[in-house]
Amino acid sequence: MNEFEINQYITDTFEGVDVVTDSGNSFFFHNPDSTIPPDHRVPFVTLVINDLYDQFSNLNRPSVFRLNIGIGKQTFRSLFGEPSLPSDRDSAAISGENESSYDFTALDQIMPHPVYGRIFWVCVLNPGKKTFETKVHQLLTEAYELAVSKHKRRVVRR
Repeated sequence: MNEFEINQYITDTFEGVDVVTDSGNSFFFHNPDSTIPPDHRVPFVTLVINDLYDQFSNLNRPSVFRLNIGIGKQTFRSLFGEPSLPSDRDSAAISGENESSYDFTALDQIMPHPVYGRIFWVCVLNPGKKTFETKVHQLLTEAYELAVSKHKRRVVRR
């Protein structure tokens, strides 16, 4: 699947999704009533096409993109165990250090996000149709449901 098909799938499948594009990268937010100010939103999925935010995946290769999905702690742990926590997360992320054994340039492979895996984000570069249908679809659904739940709690607190 390509990034346009995935973008279309997300916006067609899930209700109340806002998409913000910056430098070609897409950020998907659940904001059904448009009440959450832009500076208070957190995406549940991102689709990045360049190395603007990190260089782990070498996204500047032709036609390579990375789909990033924020999933629940239990699902993340069932896939990968406990997330790796560098001793100094901020400096590791800034310097590009990563203690993981994952090849973050590999295509069509679900793995912890190279920077945000510690907060239960997963990623996949250029997911194939089979991977999308058998795995990514479920992860997107979970991420969306978590975003809906967070939105409902936010509304109740008001």
